[in-house]
Amino acid sequence: MKFKIVSKGDHRSNKIKSTIKEYLTGFDLIYDKKEPDLVISVGGDGTFLEAFHRYVHRLDTTAFIGVHTGHLGFYADWLPHEVEKLIIEIAKTPFQIVEYPLLEVIIRPDSGGKADRFLALNEAMIKTAEGSVVFDVEINGEHFETFRGDGLCVSTPSGSTGYNKALSGAILHPSIDAVQLTEMASINNRVFRTIGSPLILPKHHTCVLRPMVDRSFLIGIDHFTETYTNVKSIQCRVAKERIRFARFRPFPFWNRVRDSFVAEDDI
Repeated sequence: MKFKIVSKGDHRSNKIKSTIKEYLTGFDLIYDKKEPDLVISVGGDGTFLEAFHRYVHRLDTTAFIGVHTGHLGFYADWLPHEVEKLIIEIAKTPFQIVEYPLLEVIIRPDSGGKADRFLALNEAMIKTAEGSVVFDVEINGEHFETFRGDGLCVSTPSGSTGYNKALSGAILHPSIDAVQLTEMASINNRVFRTIGSPLILPKHHTCVLRPMVDRSFLIGIDHFTETYTNVKSIQCRVAKERIRFARFRPFPFWNRVRDSFVAEDDI
């Protein structure tokens, strides 16, 4: 089996990376930066996102696993003191593949040029530095509402515990084939009105955002942000691609949610 390790870059993460690489190559596994079967992320969720986007073109053949060296993460589920156990599992045990849905984002220019297509593991965020955003929101080709506010967040179930939760969005189990549209400070008065609640769209539904005001937009795909002008539409839906996680043991998602947000300190 071929593997690659992506490190956060700090001393602790780099030391764990060196240890994993040394022992796995000693078990005759091949360190391959270009075509790995397994990508091991050592760091936090940010490092995992970096690893995902680095190998997003290999989702059909590459699986991911994470060792977290910072705060408790939702993607990096192995602890530093478990590295020896993880090394043995990778070297000796066939891993189970668990697939989770991704978000597809297609940004089409007003000029009729080539569209940009992205995959997000966490979310897409659409904002502007020029006041409020104004979008006609279409769902499955039909007008749903005209949104006015600070912006919109479209998240995957995996990303629902991140920025989406901070916007009072729902937490979805990552196995659910859906995306979630959540508002950022919508304007609601006698003139302007939005639904005011997160929308959870199944995989066969497509959401299209059409700008009603000619502005530049800050569009973030996970932790990458770019400025776009002359945007005709932003299309969001569940992607046909999926991320593949390597599992050597159960991943208790709701336990992780509890530990991250509601667990009480030991008395």
